[in-house]
Amino acid sequence: QVQLVESGGGLVQPGGSLRLSCAASGFTFSGGGMAWFRQAPGKEREFVAAIRRSSSNTYSADSVKGRFAISGNSAKNTVYLQMNSLRSEDTAVYFCAAGYPISSSLTSPGGYRYWGQGTQVTVSS
Repeated sequence: QVQLVESGGGLVQPGGSLRLSCAASGFTFSGGGMAWFRQAPGKEREFVAAIRRSSSNTYSADSVKGRFAISGNSAKNTVYLQMNSLRSEDTAVYFCAAGYPISSSLTSPGGYRYWGQGTQVTVSS
């Protein structure tokens, strides 16, 4: 049984930083892909960043490029999302996802089979 557990969310002021973690059990990170998505109230779930096989290939949404970075630790089966220069529009529930997405579905929620419960990130002064 695959389980994804996110941590690291919270309240931060604009311009601040947070680091999200996603620990996977029952899923071998090095054998597939993991990603972060987010969903704000009243909006659809949107892609944030993805990683394949031990940080060898990473992908980010244009809205977070230069501010967010995804990384992975295969030994710990954990993926991280370092978020810097946070803005109010980054406020959302952030979800960790895992699976075996093909290239065309890497940025789509449908490309991932397993999901975490989500962690709230609020950017506000």
